[in-house]
Amino acid sequence: MPTSTRFAVAVHILAALAVNEGHAVPSEQLASSANTNPAVIRRILSMLADVGLTTSQLGHGGGAILTKPANKITLLDVFYAVEEPELFVMHRQPPDEDCFVGRNIQAVLAKITTRAQLALERELMCVTIADVARDIVACTQA
Repeated sequence: MPTSTRFAVAVHILAALAVNEGHAVPSEQLASSANTNPAVIRRILSMLADVGLTTSQLGHGGGAILTKPANKITLLDVFYAVEEPELFVMHRQPPDEDCFVGRNIQAVLAKITTRAQLALERELMCVTIADVARDIVACTQA
């Protein structure tokens, strides 16, 4: 099953915007930084704009900018903006009710996956784009 890179690219975009605070960053520059197509960047920027995290300035010197301070954008905000909210999905078809495993597997799995999703959300809620940008700057200074 393929996994999405939208979250990683979205965090990359937002960190680049935070590092360039106050200056609009063109999608071509963001695409070069992320080593991807500008269309991918524009699609993710659109998703981020839909939830109020970014906006675009048109014209000469235009590009994307943050709409709120980087320390007010959590990774959970980013995750919800670009990924499917449910990480874990149960069977496509209902399991066999006549089988004791089939009859009980979804209830057992739901308890486990709910705890796992909550743990992920708690962790992502504790980290902001400002934290990520600060760590990136620290890496370049090391």
